[in-house]
Amino acid sequence: MTSGPLRGFRDYPPPDAGARSEVRRRMRAAARRAGFAELELPSVESFELYQRKSGEGIAAQAWSFVDKGDRPVALVPEQTPSLARVFVDRAKSEPLPVKWFTVGRSWRYEEPQAGRTREFLQFNLDILGVPGPEAEVDLLTTAALFLDECGAAGRYVVRLNDRAVAEGIGRLYGASDPGRFFRAVDGFRKTAAPEFARELEGAGVPAHRTGEIADLLRRASAGIPPEEVGRFLGELADRGFDAAAREGVGRLGHLLSLLGRVGLSDRVVYDPTVVRGLAYYTSTVFEAFPRSGDSRSILGGGRYDHLIELFGGAPTPAAGLAIGDQTLELLLRDAGAWPEGEPPLDTYVVVAQPELGPEALALVARLRRAGESADADPLGRSMSRQLREAARRRARRALILGLREAAPGALIERDLASGAQREVAAGSPERSA
Repeated sequence: MTSGPLRGFRDYPPPDAGARSEVRRRMRAAARRAGFAELELPSVESFELYQRKSGEGIAAQAWSFVDKGDRPVALVPEQTPSLARVFVDRAKSEPLPVKWFTVGRSWRYEEPQAGRTREFLQFNLDILGVPGPEAEVDLLTTAALFLDECGAAGRYVVRLNDRAVAEGIGRLYGASDPGRFFRAVDGFRKTAAPEFARELEGAGVPAHRTGEIADLLRRASAGIPPEEVGRFLGELADRGFDAAAREGVGRLGHLLSLLGRVGLSDRVVYDPTVVRGLAYYTSTVFEAFPRSGDSRSILGGGRYDHLIELFGGAPTPAAGLAIGDQTLELLLRDAGAWPEGEPPLDTYVVVAQPELGPEALALVARLRRAGESADADPLGRSMSRQLREAARRRARRALILGLREAAPGALIERDLASGAQREVAAGSPERSA
């Protein structure tokens, strides 16, 4: 029998579990402030959902098996197909736009490494029914609200692209297989030059032009700031962009303009290497990365305007993003912003004599009913040990029963940060507002 979790899985004992719970609380709070409603999804779905809707990559990484009803099923590798399925079921009763968020576990059989585990938590934001870039702006401003309030302000950059622009660049250089061209571009940062050239040739790019694409991507891979995107893409458009690619350029320009209006210009860039691997993305795509280091993306998403139709629903524009817990933890730890763990206790009840233990339990119960977090020592330890435990639990105050210097019927309240103490009546030890 193994002594630890399976490879690619993690235990989260205290205080890590409490810290993660606090991050989830902040996620939910940011989403609700932005008008999103929570959706809860199952952990197991039909495997066909991912074979047809997510593309080969996700299907290959799914934890799939045949259940006792002889049906091929999978642990959920991503949330969006499930969300689309639910929307189609409820479309007639859901007024548009729909703004949903999910906080759920996902599973992928990938090679574990820093920032990547086989079981992970994802925070998803999705907007359905908005055809314009206002949806992407809402998604990115909500994600920024959450990340900034977690302490990551100034430590990340969002890299934007449009698949029509990416496909237009491929056609400009002779690519005839858009899917393979996207896969080559998606792996540009992690692929050696000779292998990248071979992948481009496999997508139909003539051998003598692969170097041109590599030079273009290398020049832009640091990210083109919003004020320079028009000139950069204008030069490409002048070489022969078709109508679809020009529409993509227009969408990017409009989106960047709106992001400037909401104050996000300082954290967005255009990056032609961002194309996203999922098959259902249709136009805008984006990923956020730490500004320093060589980490995996913190979040990713884009527009998926045809996914609802694949589930038998009416044509419905849609866009979404997902934030993964593992890379988010690395970012926040690097920023010194990872939460401490469980919230501090309001009150720790201490007894000067062991025989006062039952009275302490009664007081703890009373405080909890009054809305305070409270606890007491169940082991009959000395008063000094109890106070050390109160400090370890980061309690804000101690209520001490049975001290001789206290007046009859009074308790001693000690502020555990300053050490100041005062008498309080035993009948009203609750904190004042």
